[in-house]
Amino acid sequence: MPNISKISLEICSNLPLNRNCYRLELCGDGLPVLKPGQFVQLDIPGKYLRRPISVHDTYDGRIVLIYKTVGEGTKILSQMVPGQSLELLAPLGKGFSPELCRDSALLFGGGLGSAPLFFLAKRLLADGKRVHSILGFNTAGDVVLTDAYRAIGIEPEIVTLDGSFGRKGFVTDAPRPDFDCFYTCGPLPMMRAVCLSVEAHGEASMEERMGCGAGFCYGCTIQTHLGPARVCADGPVFRKEDLIW
Repeated sequence: MPNISKISLEICSNLPLNRNCYRLELCGDGLPVLKPGQFVQLDIPGKYLRRPISVHDTYDGRIVLIYKTVGEGTKILSQMVPGQSLELLAPLGKGFSPELCRDSALLFGGGLGSAPLFFLAKRLLADGKRVHSILGFNTAGDVVLTDAYRAIGIEPEIVTLDGSFGRKGFVTDAPRPDFDCFYTCGPLPMMRAVCLSVEAHGEASMEERMGCGAGFCYGCTIQTHLGPARVCADGPVFRKEDLIW
C-alpha cells in the first residue's frame, strides 16, 4: 500500500474548457510525488464519498485535474472559486509504466481519457521517447486539450464519431505511425477495441465506481487473467495481456 497523504490545497483556478468540462488547478504545500496514471480523491463539500479524478499535470507545486460535470458532486465542484480549499487523498493507484516504451509510444485517448495521457506524454518526452497521440471524441463540442498537447510538441490526430472535427470514426480507424508500445485511457468499448486490435505491448487505464479509493472496500474489483484485482489499488492501469475483455 503506498504512503497515502491527506492534504488540503487551495483552488488557484477552476475554468470551463467546454460546456461541461473544467480545468481545476490546486496549489499549496505538501503535495506528494505523483506519477502519470495515478489519481486523487477529492472531498466535495456536503458529499459523503470522495470523487476520484485522474491527474492531468503537475508543476511547481501545483496539481491540475480535468473533470466533467456528471452529477451533483461535480456540479458543486464546478461552482467553487479561487481561494477556497479542497481536501484530497493522494497518491492513489498504480500508474502507467513509461519504461515499457523502448523508443516510440502511441497514446489512444477517448474523451477525458486524454487528460491523464497528457501527463504520461510529458514523462515519455522527458525520457527521450517519441510520442504520438490519437484522441477521440463524440463531436466537435467535446474536443479538449489539443492546445495542451501542441504546447509540448505533439500534434494530436483528432477523430470524432460524427466527423464534425478532424477525422470521422473511431480512434482505431486513424492511421498509426510506427510505435513499439501503446497506452490507452477512455471509455471501456474504445479501450477494448484498442487492446484487441493492436498487436504491440500496451497498458490501459480502467475505470470502475469506487468507494474508498485505497483498496480497502474491494468495491471496484474486476476479474483479470491474474485473478481478482482492485481497480483503485492494483490499477487503475493494467497491462493489456492481463485484462479479460
